[in-house]
Parts: sequence; C-alpha cells; structure tokens
Amino acid sequence: MPDPGEAGAFRRAGSAIRVNVVESWNRANSVIFFGKGGDIATNRRDEQELSVLCLRVLQAALVYVNTLMVQDVLADEDWADQLTDADRRGLTPLFWTHVAPYGEVKLDMSSRLTLANAPHQP
Repeated sequence: MPDPGEAGAFRRAGSAIRVNVVESWNRANSVIFFGKGGDIATNRRDEQELSVLCLRVLQAALVYVNTLMVQDVLADEDWADQLTDADRRGLTPLFWTHVAPYGEVKLDMSSRLTLANAPHQP
C-alpha cells in the first residue's frame, strides 16, 4: 500500500509546479500590458473589454505556436527517446522565454514559420 505521506508530498510538489507555471504566465501578461504596471490603463468599460479580448487572442496565438513547437520536438526520435513519463507530464505550452518583448521584431508576412506539424496551405 502506498505511503500516504508520499502521496501528499507528490500532490504538494505538483501544486507548486502548477503555481510556478501560472506565475510565469502572469509575468507574460504583465509584459504584454506593460503600461501602468500591467494594469488596464482605462476606466472605460468598452476599452477594458477590448484590451482583455486582445490579450486573450495573443495568449491563444502564443499557446498555439508553442504547441506546434513542442510537437516538433516530440516528433524528433532522439528527444522522444530521452523523455521520461514524468518529463511528458511536465510539458506545457505555457512558456514565453522565446519572446523578445522589447526587441526588434522583423515580420515577413510572405513566408510561414518552418514548423513541421503546421498545416500546409497551397
């Protein structure tokens, strides 16, 4: 029979990891809303709603691209063989360390990201 103390420790460790992921994601939100310390800088309800909806669109786009990048890594046999079950459980698309919020971003709208699992359009 499993030791109840070990189960509690495992549950606490899992909770701490989830809190760290959420805190990191909240830091990303504060980078997106960089003015006024990450707060919405208006009292007008329509502008607040628009700001929150734009934030959600940016979050969804970031999670989508991150998911495609994680899938690319998992499709590589070398990485797939190295990851343990615990590693796979720890994978999340909620990361933003590859984002350069204050740097120069060059967009080439005539080409697509080179992601192997991205849907191809003619």
